[in-house]
Amino acid sequence: MGETLSERLNEDKIDQLRRWASGLMSAESDEFRATGKAILLLIDEIEALHVDLWNAKVVLGPPDEPEERPAPELHRSLAARLRFSRGNSGA
Repeated sequence: MGETLSERLNEDKIDQLRRWASGLMSAESDEFRATGKAILLLIDEIEALHVDLWNAKVVLGPPDEPEERPAPELHRSLAARLRFSRGNSGA
């Protein structure tokens, strides 16, 4: 599931969709022509979204490095020490 969008829907696949849409648009059936037109509209929207995504990445810059979280064992160990020290503080 770690695929990026470009791996899922690359330029070859977009070209194949364009060919299918062109074929459908030249069909005699109104429904096939409408389907071809819908595919072309979706391709246009996908390309516009790619441009928007590119522009957003340029404006925002590279993503921040995620903060390292302490290992769960370390967290439990520190929590236990704090509980122990509070118990021995005389309060």
